[in-house]
Amino acid sequence: MVKQNRSRIWAVPAALAALAAAGPALAEKYIPTTDLIRDPAAGWNHLWNEVLTDITIMGVIFAVVLAILIFKYRRRPGVEGGGAPQLSTGAAIAWSVIPAFIFLADDFFVAANGWQLWNMQRTVPADRLEVKLESGMYSWDYTYPNGVHTQNELLVPAGKPVLLRMTSRDTIHNHYMPDFKIKEDSMPGRITYLWFYPQKPGKHLVTCNEYCGIMHSYMSGQVVVLPPEEYNAWYQKEGDKLKQAAAPAATPAAAPAPAPQENKPA
Repeated sequence: MVKQNRSRIWAVPAALAALAAAGPALAEKYIPTTDLIRDPAAGWNHLWNEVLTDITIMGVIFAVVLAILIFKYRRRPGVEGGGAPQLSTGAAIAWSVIPAFIFLADDFFVAANGWQLWNMQRTVPADRLEVKLESGMYSWDYTYPNGVHTQNELLVPAGKPVLLRMTSRDTIHNHYMPDFKIKEDSMPGRITYLWFYPQKPGKHLVTCNEYCGIMHSYMSGQVVVLPPEEYNAWYQKEGDKLKQAAAPAATPAAAPAPAPQENKPA
């Protein structure tokens, strides 16, 4: 009877260890690719779902095991205490080490995938649109390569990565785009950057995620993702307006001066 109990005690942590060992096989399946550009936002979504799934599975398993042990070795009528068997040294070590190993293995798995995503997030694709951003109390000011300026509205083409080179004219702000799972501080005297991958037309919230002053909550904007042809038409039109405004006004030609008259002697 004692041997049977011991074998059951060993079987549960061994099964849990086997379940944890199967996890890393999914490590490379969570980062979708589109035209060879890996989208970190999709990876963060998948990793978060995997964290919730892992926590749920392990929590349910340990709750069930605990409930079984409590019920099986409960105090019975007429008995002073419960009747749990005496664990051997090996079984006691197994019940301590194997569950801890399962938790640590899952933590290392999630951490490794998180670092992989972080490295991807800091590696900017070569084919990109680059926009300068100056943040300030309380607005986002975007400047495009052709000099076009927008405020609190970043227009970008669908299907092309966008890089923001950021600075601040007053204090620390944080350019946060929830739909793209990305945020980064902008600060005076330093240039920081972030990039994101808008894949289809739509509008996305931009907000400041760093308390920057009394009107911090009003510092919001939006990313407007346009179809490529619509974006190109807007970009060209605004660029032409900027050139016309910067061109010097044509001045009328001056009238020719009258020829000097000769003073003839009388």
